[in-house]
Amino acid sequence: MEKVQKKILFIGAEAMPFAATGGLGDVMGSLPAALAAEGCDVRVVLPLYEMVSGDWRKKMKQVAVFDVNLAWRKLYCGAFELFHKGVTYYFLDNEYYFKRPGLYGFYDDGERYAYFCMASLELLAKVNFYPDVLHAHDWQAALSVVYLNKHFRWRQGYEKIRTVFTIHNIEYQGQYDFAILGDVFDLDDNDHALMEHGGCINLMKGAIESCDRVTTVSPRYAEEIRTPEYAHGLEDCLAANSYKLRGILNGIDYAYYDPKTDKDLAAPYSSRSLSGKVEDKLAFQKEMALPERAEIPMLAVISRLAAHKGIDILSECIYSIVERNDLQLVILGKGEARYEDFFRELEHRFPDKVRSCIQYDRSLSKRIYAASDIFLMPSKSEPCGLSQMIASRYGSVPVVRETGGLYDSIKPFWMEGDKMHGNGFTFANYSSGELYDRVMAALSLYQNKELFARLVRRAMTTDFSWKASANQYLSMYEEF
Repeated sequence: MEKVQKKILFIGAEAMPFAATGGLGDVMGSLPAALAAEGCDVRVVLPLYEMVSGDWRKKMKQVAVFDVNLAWRKLYCGAFELFHKGVTYYFLDNEYYFKRPGLYGFYDDGERYAYFCMASLELLAKVNFYPDVLHAHDWQAALSVVYLNKHFRWRQGYEKIRTVFTIHNIEYQGQYDFAILGDVFDLDDNDHALMEHGGCINLMKGAIESCDRVTTVSPRYAEEIRTPEYAHGLEDCLAANSYKLRGILNGIDYAYYDPKTDKDLAAPYSSRSLSGKVEDKLAFQKEMALPERAEIPMLAVISRLAAHKGIDILSECIYSIVERNDLQLVILGKGEARYEDFFRELEHRFPDKVRSCIQYDRSLSKRIYAASDIFLMPSKSEPCGLSQMIASRYGSVPVVRETGGLYDSIKPFWMEGDKMHGNGFTFANYSSGELYDRVMAALSLYQNKELFARLVRRAMTTDFSWKASANQYLSMYEEF
């Protein structure tokens, strides 16, 4: 019997390569393509932001123009279609809401994404696509699940749609005053209990209560967000809905992150032939005006410079690590001024050892992954984390704290006779002392070139592709 093709609709606020700011964009850009490769009919709905380039716009065709009713407002929506990597993308155009310099951070974000959610559901009838599963991502898409149940279930084609809601970062929940429940969100007093949390509207809570399944981006994070330490107030809601909850580890785009074909690198390399990685280190040292020394270890930090990323405990021990060891350190990222200043000062103190690149630069980040030997990621919390996977792919051995997706993806190195276990270095407690100890262990192993090269190859061959994750999502969809 021929297997019926599963129809999946993704609704989210960003996706690579069109418009993205972080991990959500990476997932929305990679998971749909991985599911399409498994034979699903996958469609993705996105806002048509000003950020979407003219090159992409030239490839789009307009497929619908319609009105969106949101409370007292009747609003224009134009829908544009683009086919990319086996996936049909729909971009929703409304210049009042989306022609802005950036994606988020505006006073009316609640209204903007309420419109986006309502328009996404109206779109289905306009393009005659009724999915088996509606998969909404983070608070910006949360109302699509709520609106489906409240406003659309009675319409032909919408009756049997099942819903999945994915939490990428529970810290951002979409919280608003109840004064705008009707006027902005087109909900009423009957929805008060569904949407209420802590005395205010909580869009994420409404989606958790309304959907058929709740997923998050790693198994460990699925456990953590049921505790007060990690749940940002939603632990009781998630405990009540724990039967819906599961964690599926994200992957990375193996075509984009591939040291064998990466055009941003000075030399290609692979787990079978690491010689190009040495060339990349030397080229990067020259680029950064560092002493060109292939034999010394290079440490890397690519991160938002914020306390919850572990930069506080890193700043407590990194001076000693740099001062006492023959090594180089490169930092890439922006964030809190105190940490930006700290790393600038560290470079000033150790001009032949440290480079602080206080910026965001995707191309530069890949050159750093390729050039470095050891990658530091001591996060206090990390729902999934992609940097440790990218670092592994490029042969930079991760040193991570055992939290969230870091715990699920990086296992501690140890030797059992000649047999190697693990793919990095890990520590449990949020402590600069434990971070220091594991960095020193990694530096010690680096001195054993043969053994360290084995660990590098082991990290590079750990499977962080989307295929395994996509199959887990597909298995969940098949349950419906």
